[in-house]
Parts: sequence; C-alpha cells; structure tokens
Amino acid sequence: MTAPTILLLPGWQNSDAPHWQSRWEAVHGDRRVEQHEWMRPLRGDWSARLEEEVLASPGPVALVAHSLGCILVAAWAAHSRNTPKVQAAFLVAPGDLEREDLRQMIPGWAPIVRQPLPFRALMIAASDDPYCSAERSRGLAQDWGARYHDAGPGGHLNGESGLGDWPAGRQLLNELLKEA
Repeated sequence: MTAPTILLLPGWQNSDAPHWQSRWEAVHGDRRVEQHEWMRPLRGDWSARLEEEVLASPGPVALVAHSLGCILVAAWAAHSRNTPKVQAAFLVAPGDLEREDLRQMIPGWAPIVRQPLPFRALMIAASDDPYCSAERSRGLAQDWGARYHDAGPGGHLNGESGLGDWPAGRQLLNELLKEA
C-alpha cells in the first residue's frame, strides 16, 4: 500500500513553533493544511480547505488533528464524498466546543458532529486538558468510533506541554497506519 500523505490539521490560532505538529512538519515533512483565518475560524471554510487538500493529494492521506482540528475532521467526514481517501485519523486533544466558554470564543462549531467516522481513528487526550475533560474526550472517541489512548497528565498536548518532537505520539501514529 502507498504511504499516505500526512495532513496536519492545527486547531484555533494554528500551531506555534514548539508545538509537536510544527515539529513534525519540520522533521518528517508532513503537510500543514493552511487555513485562511486562524483567529475566527468558520467551519464551512475550514472544511472546504480540508476538502481541497484531500483532493490535491495524489494518493491516500492520514489526518493528524489537534484540538479544533479534531472537530473539523468529524464535521468534514459527515459531508465529504472523499472520505475513502483517508487511511486513518490521529486525533489529539479535542476542544469541547459545546462548553459555554469555548462556544463564545469560537462560535459556529457547536453542536459537535458525533457520527462515527468512516475510517480508522485513534484519539489521544490528557487527563488534565483544560479545554476538554477526559470524560468528554472519551465520549467523543466513542461517538466517532475512535480508539482512545489516555496520555496521562499533559494539559492540552500542545507547545506548552513540552512534548518537543513527541516521539511517543509518532510511534502511536505509525502503529495506527500499520493497522489501517
């Protein structure tokens, strides 16, 4: 099977230089899906950009999402006819955009699409994520048909979490792709 193109799907405000997604882009050559508007994300616009990137990829893709990027994967998969191109989705630290404080900051993303994803998926979440409780992360994983991996304490699993190149995460992604 052809190795998939790794599409990085950052969350709100993009992934900064110390973020593992930025490190994976630099170290592994993964491709970031650049959104037109990182500060005021619109679900339809973000879904359209993901659709463009999936269609532009010559072969299969793997979606590597963080935070709002996880919510994007679910929303996109519910409407796209191109989901067969997705080999797997690696979903890290989803944001709970149904929580009132986050819904105010990032309007237009609630309710979260909760139908099963049509491809293999793995969700990794920390037990102390300030943007989504472990219970909510587990519930989203179950709704999406994703296997759940508890990362233990680690906050939002972002640049502030000190993951660096996050080799343990890359190993989990590689295992997921072997399964797919």
